[in-house]
Amino acid sequence: MKFAFFDTKPYDRPAFERYGEEKGIKFKFYETKLTEDTVSLANGYDGVCVFVNDTVNAAVIDRLCEMGVKVVALRCAGFNNVDMKYAYGKIHVLRVPAYSPYAVAEHTIAMLLTSVRRIHKAYIRTRDFNFSLAGMTGFDLHGKTVGVIGTGKIGRVFINICRGFGMKVIAYDKFPAKEIEDGESVKYAELDELFAKSDIISLHCPLTEDTYHLINEETIDKCKKGVILLNTSRGALVDAEALLSGIKDRKIGAACLDVYEEEADFFFEDFSGRIISDDTLARLISMPNVIVSSHQAFLTNEALENIAETTVNNIVGFFESGTCPNELCYRCGSTEDCKTGKCF
Repeated sequence: MKFAFFDTKPYDRPAFERYGEEKGIKFKFYETKLTEDTVSLANGYDGVCVFVNDTVNAAVIDRLCEMGVKVVALRCAGFNNVDMKYAYGKIHVLRVPAYSPYAVAEHTIAMLLTSVRRIHKAYIRTRDFNFSLAGMTGFDLHGKTVGVIGTGKIGRVFINICRGFGMKVIAYDKFPAKEIEDGESVKYAELDELFAKSDIISLHCPLTEDTYHLINEETIDKCKKGVILLNTSRGALVDAEALLSGIKDRKIGAACLDVYEEEADFFFEDFSGRIISDDTLARLISMPNVIVSSHQAFLTNEALENIAETTVNNIVGFFESGTCPNELCYRCGSTEDCKTGKCF
């Protein structure tokens, strides 16, 4: 089997080369992203392996099908970059539903601690031998209320970490996992109550039509003054312009962002010697109470190993049996994991 591997970074190759060699898959690694302009690079391959900022729209799907490409193997959990409605009946889409929920949850809490205890500012100051504590006052996480939107694997790990700090959790999920409620430190509530009562809000839900711009001008207005927003899920969950206005109006006390809704043009690349054309991103980064990391929450050795192993097993399983438990399908007007393994 031969697969065209798009948007390759140095940390991707070792694990994929090793697992691919073990299973008889030959990967051709391309640094370029998959787009309408680069899709022809997949000619002659059985499938493509793509990441979060590759484009799998109708035009790309049509061209892949014309070239005989049978599979799109996502090496990630999210699939909002794939036109699933259009893909149905044309090409098979496989994903990695979970690689390391601990990686993402731990990065989220690391960003929160960095923000509230001013660790990033202390690092810069002490490198200049400035040991003043002026402006460095933080606050205890113990006793604070954190609103967690999305209680899948990552959300639940994050909740457990917050409980370890002695925080109270208000959770929201379209499909609540009632077993995590204990009546004291964790409870489910509607979004309006979560917004009104949370000192900190953390997003751990997928990007869908329902969650697009979940954080917007209206929902920000419902929040406590000084609320801290954490997003390590998908950038477009947050209306960046509304977030910027909320920060300028002092409604939002701080924001920690590992994702950004227009990140595809910037994240994973080095722009240190160039001018950023996205004014909103530039203004957010310039804010003293905003921390931005470049979609790195997933990036641990354990996660990279799990991503490669699961992706390769998905590919092998599909080509050997025609089924894959991690195949995505579009059924009954909603996108979900395929229960039968046979989308068409």
